[in-house]
This record gives sequence, structure tokens and C-alpha cells, in this order.
Amino acid sequence: MKQNKILRSSWLAAITLLLLPSSYTQAQTELSLKKAVQYALEHKAEAVKAQLDIENAKYKIEEVRANVLPQLNGVGGLTYNPKLQQMALDIGGQTQVLKMGTSWQSNAVVQLDQQLFNLAVFQGLKAAKTTKEFYQINAQLTEEQIIEKVANSYYEVFKTQSQLNTLESTMANTARVRDVIASLETNGLAKKIDLDRIIVAYNNLNSSKIQLTNALKLQENALKYLIGMEIQQEISLPKSTFETSTSLLAKEEIDIYDRTEIQLLQKQGDLLKLNKASVQANRFPSLGLSANYGHLSMGNRFPYFAGAEKGVYGTGFSAISLNLHVPLFAGFSNRAKVKQAEIEIQKFEADFEDAKLALNLAIENAFTQIKNAAIQLHSQESNKELALQVLQNVENNYKNGLANLTDLLDAENAYADAQNNYTSAVLDYKLAEIQLIKAKGRLKNHFSIL
Repeated sequence: MKQNKILRSSWLAAITLLLLPSSYTQAQTELSLKKAVQYALEHKAEAVKAQLDIENAKYKIEEVRANVLPQLNGVGGLTYNPKLQQMALDIGGQTQVLKMGTSWQSNAVVQLDQQLFNLAVFQGLKAAKTTKEFYQINAQLTEEQIIEKVANSYYEVFKTQSQLNTLESTMANTARVRDVIASLETNGLAKKIDLDRIIVAYNNLNSSKIQLTNALKLQENALKYLIGMEIQQEISLPKSTFETSTSLLAKEEIDIYDRTEIQLLQKQGDLLKLNKASVQANRFPSLGLSANYGHLSMGNRFPYFAGAEKGVYGTGFSAISLNLHVPLFAGFSNRAKVKQAEIEIQKFEADFEDAKLALNLAIENAFTQIKNAAIQLHSQESNKELALQVLQNVENNYKNGLANLTDLLDAENAYADAQNNYTSAVLDYKLAEIQLIKAKGRLKNHFSIL
């Protein structure tokens, strides 16, 4: 029996050693908000795709630019006529039937085409360059949206971590009181019911701790996904995360045209105007140059590797031409396309005015929100300090028999609530801070110097 226990212990030790490396393969990383933002901008799919859109726009410009460059093509062909067409001709009053062509024909041609004037192509090149600028601004907006999401998620994690720290502190204090009551109960100086109540209170706190720990883990995983980090990577948040500053409270004039959203809309408007100009360009004539050079071989034998001595004859040919295309009437289709483009511009202008109104509203709301959050933060900070004083006084009274256990537990709960309320107030202030920085159009600059 004793030997079985020894073997069982050995197996457990071996399994534990095997599991330890997998549990500690990922070293814990301290993740500041700045690091989280930088990591997201480098690894998150949205940011990566936004940069790829910019790169793709370069190739779109090259594609459009190709239309104004010379186009050189080579064409070759080989034809075999099993039965030649015949034609009757009147020659000197006699009708003769002649075969047309030869059994074999081959040709090779080099064709050069060059646009000399085509307004639609030139407008397309302008649109391609503007599209690249659009994607550059869109990438900046994408980065700002990622920063906002990461900051909000980061602060939520820190809030839960702070609540967990408060709960652990409350548990430690409750455990200390429990031990004192247990000692007093053993010596007959305290009631057993008081000990049972404090044990129940401690167990309830422990249950809340388990739930809060699970919630924290889920929030950390959500944050890691949001920044594109491996879910298995362990992270910790520095305590300086919730430091607050009142430097943003002073109201200032904000130019909404500095906002990335407005700049993106302006570039979208430029694209719509270029689209209208491109449609209008179809009304103008276009001029092109074409040139070719080729060689034609024909005979009743396979034309390759044979000459005149075998009945195969060849000749070269070349042509240079100017091609002018003048649109005269297209059934009013082009006019309809221009009207459609104008309507799209009018719709955009309505959206643009609405967007400016929405941004001005967001600015006013951001200043109001952060002022209210600052007032609430100051109130909860004072309330937390007062709750601590009350708890210390009640603890002292309980030790001297001037307060009962209910008063002590109520004071502990009140202090824990005050701490959590303060943490929530700090979170509200930090979230309001993000919205104000966003309203000022300085989101990326702010988080790049944290």
C-alpha cells in the first residue's frame, strides 16, 4: 500500500514537470497603452489592409498611366485553304474561271498605337492619383478608429483589474477580522454567530473574486484580439494607466476641417467631380497615331522554310496613320450620365453638411462630458477618503466593543463600493478624455507621445 502511494506521488510529480513548460512558455509582458496602440497599428488586420490599399493605389496609377504610353503588339497568323474560291472573269470576250489566292498564307505584323489626345484618359489619370490620396487619408482614419477601440478596451481591462485589487484588499481585511473573531470566540469573548457571519461574508467575497477574475480574463483576451496579439500571451497593465489630468478641460476653438473624417469626405468629393469631368470628356474628339510593319508569305506549299524557287512568295508592308474620333450623337446617353454624376455630387454635398453638423455636436458633447466626468471624479475621490475614515473608526469601535459586527461589515462594504465608484469615475473620465481628443482631431498624435 505504501509502495502504491509512492508510485502515485512519483507519477504526479512527473506529470507536473511535463505540464510546467507549457504553462510558462509565454513570459508575461507589461503592456502600456502606448505599446498596445503601437502593436495594434503594426499587427491588426484593418491597419495592415489600409496600408495595402495605399500600395495597391500605386499600381492603379500605373495601370491608368499605361493608356498614355505607346502600346506595342505583335500579331502572327497561318492560314491553310483546302479549297480555294473560284471567280469567273470575262477576258477578251471569253469567260475564264480563276482560283483566288493560294493554299497557304502566313503573316507577321508589329503594331504600334499611341494616344495623342484623349481627355477621358487624362481625367482618369487625375482620378487615379486622387484615389491614392483618398486611401492615404482612409488609412489614417482607420488608425484613429483602431486607437479609439484599443484605448476603450484597455481602460475597461484596467477598471476590472482595479476592482479585483479592491476586492482582494477587502478580502484581506475581512480575513484579518475573521482571525481576530476566531481567536476571541475560542477564548469565549465573541459569539459563534459573529464568526459564522464573517466566514459567510468572506466566502461571498471569494465567490465574487472568482467571477471578477474570469471577467478580467475575458476582457484581456478581447484586448489581445483587438491589437492582434497571440491570445496565449500573458499581459499585465502598469499602474500609471489611470492617471488623470485636467489640462484638457479648458475649452478651445476647434477647426473641424482638421478632422480626418472631413478630409476624407473632401477627397471623396474630389473623386465625384473627377468622375463628372471624365463623363464630360467623352464628348470631346480623340486623336491617335498608329503604325505597323509586317510580312506576308503565300504559296501552294507550307510557307515556312521555302522560297520563290518552291513557289512561295513573300512581301513586306507598312502603314502609318492618324486616327481621329469625333463623337456626334449618342442618343443623349452621355448627357444622362452627366446628370447622374451631378446628382451624386449634390447628394455628397448634403452628406458633407450633415457630417460637419455631427462633428460640431460631438465637440460640444465631448467638452460637456469631460466636465461632468471631472466633477464626478472629484466627488467620488472625496467619498472614498471619507468611507476609509468611517471604516477605520468603526474598526476601532468594534475592537473596543462600541460597535457590532453588522456595523463593521457595512463599513467594509461601503468602503469597497466607494473604491469601485471611484474606479468607475476614473474610467468615465478617461473615456471622455478619448472622445475630446478625438473631437480635436489629435487622437494619433496624443497616443504616440504617451
